[in-house]
Amino acid sequence: MRDLSLKILDKYIIREFCKLFIIISVSFILLYLIGDFFEKIRMFLSNKASITQVFSYFFYSIPMIISLTLPSSVLLATLMTYGSFSKYNEITAMKANGISIYRISLPALSFAVVIAVFLFFFSELITPASAQKAEHILKSEVQKRHSLGFFKQSEIWYRSEKAIYNIKLFDVNNDTLHGVTINYLNFDDFTLTTRIDARSATWENGQWIFHDLLVTRFDENNYPLLERFKEKIIYLPEKPNDFKTIQKEAEKIGFFELRKYIKKIQADGYNITRYKTDFHGKVAFPFVTIILVFIGVFFSIRSERTGGVMQSLGMGIFIGFSYWIVHAFCMSLGKSGMLPPFIGAWAANFLFTSASFYLFYKVRT
Repeated sequence: MRDLSLKILDKYIIREFCKLFIIISVSFILLYLIGDFFEKIRMFLSNKASITQVFSYFFYSIPMIISLTLPSSVLLATLMTYGSFSKYNEITAMKANGISIYRISLPALSFAVVIAVFLFFFSELITPASAQKAEHILKSEVQKRHSLGFFKQSEIWYRSEKAIYNIKLFDVNNDTLHGVTINYLNFDDFTLTTRIDARSATWENGQWIFHDLLVTRFDENNYPLLERFKEKIIYLPEKPNDFKTIQKEAEKIGFFELRKYIKKIQADGYNITRYKTDFHGKVAFPFVTIILVFIGVFFSIRSERTGGVMQSLGMGIFIGFSYWIVHAFCMSLGKSGMLPPFIGAWAANFLFTSASFYLFYKVRT
């Protein structure tokens, strides 16, 4: 009989939780879309974008919004669901019937686990492709700016006016290109005129300095003439910022493609600290939904004694935003090498998990 009652209770909690979760998630999406629309409306009008283009851009932007806001939606849904239970003494009634706080929080925690798994695969399979599509619509179709560079098959490719670049790695912090191959072409007949292979190229004093390079020039008979240099200044019309945009695309790739990229550049002897931190971060981020549920339940049931659902709501939101700040800070430390990549990605999770367990331990069950 007790098991049946608990099943009914679980269904009731999940139903109330899901209603609020859906409302909050949709509200986040709408607020983001409205804000983004008013931010870009002048750009759409000046470029005479069609309704189809505008609609398509915002449609393909939705998966990225979902990936970013799901943890916050779970937190607010937890706070409001259990806060409502506390306000109307439902938590007290459950405890009076011998149901512990741990058992009361189980439905929300189970839901959070499902959301965490969903968020990982959604961010891996849906978000990257939709974000690239939205970017393509905005830049290529609306602004008529055709991208010269792209990230493909674990390498950076860039088309200049007279050449095609292949770069294995761009060190954003030091403005250094690693594993550089530049093919100068005659675009009239697509014949190769010159090829440059260099270990690295560094941006110094407004110019590119190539290191350990081989320059291959092809004569009229297509015969190669080779020259080797330890160091040589070579003019490129591109500046570091031109490559940074493409590098950001590399950082947005999915978990499995990023793992493949890391293995490739590590085998070539390049520094993988930044990417290793991003790699661990892609696993650590979905788990925040579970942590925020712990925090949300505690601050909601706390209103039983301190009386103030709004106070608990405000405190829970504050804790949630505190998590984002700590997580971003630790990730930056991991990327800079001040913390090991794994610690940098998981530090905020470990810290807030410990805090949430302590709060649950102290709460009266």
